[in-house]
Amino acid sequence: MNATPDPRPLYHRALDQTGEVVAAIKPDQLGLSTPCSEYEVQALLGHVLGGLRRAVVIASGGDPLAVSMTTEMPADGWAGAYRRVRAEAEQAWADDAALERMVTVPWGTVPGRAALFGYIQEVTIHGWDLAKATGRPTELDPELGAAVLGMVKQFIPAQPRGAPVPFGPVIEVPPTAGVYAQLAGWLGRQP
Repeated sequence: MNATPDPRPLYHRALDQTGEVVAAIKPDQLGLSTPCSEYEVQALLGHVLGGLRRAVVIASGGDPLAVSMTTEMPADGWAGAYRRVRAEAEQAWADDAALERMVTVPWGTVPGRAALFGYIQEVTIHGWDLAKATGRPTELDPELGAAVLGMVKQFIPAQPRGAPVPFGPVIEVPPTAGVYAQLAGWLGRQP
């Protein structure tokens, strides 16, 4: 039996939270800049969908780098595509064996549960990026934010940043800042 907690409940919360943000994005917001400096809203939506597709492939032991990122509006719209691919990701991770299988992710070969923790961080921070870019509240589910902040501080070092660590320098925020501001700062974003 593995002592590491099951990441799926946290993954579902992250998916719920980001899904709400994605559903609220309006067509006139697609060109807005995001705190994730290499993406505007539409490109970040494509990156989020690509990340969900990668999570599906990883759950079955496939090669995540074979998954292309979407930049064009899907036929069912961004919100519809998010719901569809999210359901595929949840189904792919429903089997307990996916958590124990060794899988290859862009950052190495790890047990499936460790890979899923990485995708929790990805979905959570990009949901925050999209909320910030589109003027939505950015202090979201506090328990989810605290869990992700704990994970990133444990697994993403403050130094070095840049290749191979794909985050900018840590941005200091006051200790009284909300958990998502702290998370954003740790991941090199200006909260």
